[in-house]
Amino acid sequence: MRLDKFLKVSRIIKRRTVANEACDAGRVTIGGRQVKASYDVKVGDILQIAFGPKTVKVEVLNVAEVVKKDDAALLYKLID
Repeated sequence: MRLDKFLKVSRIIKRRTVANEACDAGRVTIGGRQVKASYDVKVGDILQIAFGPKTVKVEVLNVAEVVKKDDAALLYKLID
C-alpha cells in the first residue's frame, strides 16, 4: 500500500492530500531516510512523521485497504 494512503487509512493524517504534501516536504522518514508518498509500506516499517516541532514515531503492525474508524489504531503502534 502507498504511504500516503496508509497514513489516511490509519488516520494518522486525516486527508490523503495532506499526507502527500507531508511526504513531498520531507517530513516523513522510514528507517532514517526521507520517502515519497508512493513508497510501499510493509509490516514492521518504522515511520517518523514531523508535525511542526512534534515528531510522531510509529511501527506498522498491519496493512489493510479498508478499516473502520474504531479499528484504525490497530494498524500501528506508537513508539516513544
